[in-house]
Amino acid sequence: MKTETPEQRADESPPQDDGLVSSTSETRQFVTFMTGGEVFAVDMAPVQEIIRMPDVVRVPMAPATLNGLANLRGKVLPIISLRRMFGFPEQASDDATRAVIIDVGQPLGFVVDRVASVVGVEPSQIEGVGAIRSAVDTDLLSGLIKGVGGHEMIMVLDFAKLIEREFAQMASLQKQAGISSAVAADSDSGEEDALSDELQLVSFNVAEQEYAIAIEDVQEIVQVPETIIHVPHSASHVIGVMTLRNRLLPLVNLRRMFGLAEHTLDEKSRIVVLSLGSASVGVAVDGVSEVLRVAKSCVDAMPALLAKEGDLTEIAEICRLDDGKRLVSIITVSNLFDHSAIKEALTTVNETKAATGQEVADPDDALDDDEQVVVFYLDKEEFGVPIHSVQEIVRVPEQLIHVPKAPAFVEGVINLRGSVLPVIDLRMRLGLPRVARSDRQRIMVFLIADVRTGFIVDQVTEVLKIPKAVIEPSPRLSNIQGNILSRMANMEKQKRMVQLLEPAYLVEGDELESLAKVTA
Repeated sequence: MKTETPEQRADESPPQDDGLVSSTSETRQFVTFMTGGEVFAVDMAPVQEIIRMPDVVRVPMAPATLNGLANLRGKVLPIISLRRMFGFPEQASDDATRAVIIDVGQPLGFVVDRVASVVGVEPSQIEGVGAIRSAVDTDLLSGLIKGVGGHEMIMVLDFAKLIEREFAQMASLQKQAGISSAVAADSDSGEEDALSDELQLVSFNVAEQEYAIAIEDVQEIVQVPETIIHVPHSASHVIGVMTLRNRLLPLVNLRRMFGLAEHTLDEKSRIVVLSLGSASVGVAVDGVSEVLRVAKSCVDAMPALLAKEGDLTEIAEICRLDDGKRLVSIITVSNLFDHSAIKEALTTVNETKAATGQEVADPDDALDDDEQVVVFYLDKEEFGVPIHSVQEIVRVPEQLIHVPKAPAFVEGVINLRGSVLPVIDLRMRLGLPRVARSDRQRIMVFLIADVRTGFIVDQVTEVLKIPKAVIEPSPRLSNIQGNILSRMANMEKQKRMVQLLEPAYLVEGDELESLAKVTA
C-alpha cells in the first residue's frame, strides 16, 4: 500500500495560477478530487494522507456505501465509497483510484476516482450553495469554489454531515468503543453443570479412520505451515519443528505413530496442538472433522485385550455415534505423551533450543494474554467465535427437515442425538448471498438464551489462539452489525483480519421466542 501526502499529489498536478496560492493568512488550502464526473474539494486540515486503494475485508450488515475494512499500519480503517454515497454508477478501481484519509473524530478512508491537486483559495472565491443545481445533495456541501484550478465550480464537501447521515452509528463510535462481549460470555455461564454428563471432543481423520481428543487438551488447531524445519537424525515419526508465535513446536506424524499408510500433507491437513503441563506438541492429521458433544453413556472403555496391544494404549475409549454405526476412537493425551514418538519429538525440540540458545517457554505464562477462537469462512471472509461459546460442530446432513409454520429464517431442523436442533444459514442471517450445499460446510452449535441452535458456515478452518493485544473494537456501522460483530482481530504481521462474532446477538427478542417453539 503506497502512501502519498496531499503535497505529493499536488506536485504531480498541472501548475496552478500563482495568484491562487498566496501566502496570506486568509488563504485556505483544499484537496480537490474527481468522483463520478464531478469535482469536489475538502479542507486540507483534516486530511491525514492519501493512499492507493487497499485490500479490504467485507463486513456483513454494514451500509452499502462501505467497501470494507482495511489495515493501515496496524489500525482498522473503514473504506467508504463516495460513488455509492452519491448514487453514481459503480466503477472498478484503477491506477488513478485513491482513498483520501480524513479525520472526522476517527480516521476514515473515502474512495475517489482521482485526486487532482492541492489549491489555495481566497475567502472571496468561496460562495454559498443556495443557487447550485447538482446531482449532489446540497445539505452535504459547505460551500462552492469558483474559478480555481481550471474548474468552473468545485463543490466543498462537509464530511462530518456525510458520516452523520450515512453512518449514524459510526458517528457515535467514540462513545460506544468500550462495548464488550460480556453478554455473550454470560449466556453460557449456567450451562456447565447441566452438561457435566457429556464430553466435548475434537474429532479428526487419519487414514480414513476417525479419532477424537478432549477439547480441553487442545490448545489450538492450525494449518500446516509453509516452512517446517527438518531435524537430522530424528526418528521417522518426527516431521520436524515449526515456529508458532515465536516458540518452537515439535511436529509428529500420527499416521507413522500408528503404523498407517503414508500420506503427503496437503491443504486439508491440520496441526492439532496438544499440551500436557508445560510441554506442547503438534500432531499432523489428515483433516479436522467436527467438535462433538457426546453423552458419557455413549462412551465405552477400550476392550482390555486390545488396549494392551502395542501402541493402542493411547486409545483408552471408544465413542458410539449414530446408533453404533459410527465409532470414534478417543485418544488420551496423557497416554499419548508417554509414547516414544512424542518423547522423541520433545527431546528434539529441546536440543534445538539448547543449540540456538533459546529459553524454554512455559505456555501457561501467556495463557491470559491470548483468546482461543474457532475460525470459519463465510463468503471468502474469515470470522471467529470464542471457543467457549461453541457447543459442537457437526456435518450438514443431506437434507434438513422442514417444520410447518417455523420462522422464515429457520432453514429446517435436524435430529441431534434425540433432540430437535433448529438450523439457520448464517450467510442469510448476515445478509450474504446463499450458496449451494457442499461437503466443506459445517453446522456450528451455540446455546443462545438456553436454546441450542445450529448455524451453517462455509467451512471451519482452525482453532486459533489470538493475542488479546491485537483484538480491538470494530467500527460500529449499524446497530445489528455493532452487536453481532463488535470486535476485530487485526493481525498485521500475518496480513490477516478476523471478524469476531458474538453468538448471543444472532437471535433476539420475538425471533428467539419463535425459535424456542420449534424445539418445544
